[in-house]
Amino acid sequence: MLTHARALLTGTESGRTAYIDADLHDTEHILDAPELRETLDLSRPVSLSLISIFPFIPDADDPHGILHRFLDSLVPGSHLVLTHLSADFDPPAAAQLMDTYHQQGIPLQLRSRAEVEGLFAGLDLIDPGVQIVHRWRPDGTAADLTDLQVAGYGGVAVKR
Repeated sequence: MLTHARALLTGTESGRTAYIDADLHDTEHILDAPELRETLDLSRPVSLSLISIFPFIPDADDPHGILHRFLDSLVPGSHLVLTHLSADFDPPAAAQLMDTYHQQGIPLQLRSRAEVEGLFAGLDLIDPGVQIVHRWRPDGTAADLTDLQVAGYGGVAVKR
């Protein structure tokens, strides 16, 4: 990840990128990092993109608290883009997947659609709301995928 981030850092000024080597649980370190403040103007709306990250934040680690510490630092008009794997589509296979991750010491918690919707609490979901990722705004490019193959939900919301 760090090697990829360093490669991105050589981009143009208009596509500025910063990398903060931090654990998502350490919200204060991330939000106080000079790299963040030098790259993003948090006095203006920005997008917080959390793609396939929250399955690795178990309930015991307070995912809602982590998420809202980040959202609290953003101004109204900012967006949250979030995707999350779910066991809704094949519970036995999902249990096996979680067991495999846990055996490797990696926390993995798959959440139901209702639980994923709960991560957007207090925000205004953009239509069509929380949907299976490839069906969020279907354009036909993912027509050959099944819900089981995708097995995750996603949504976009705006902070009031």
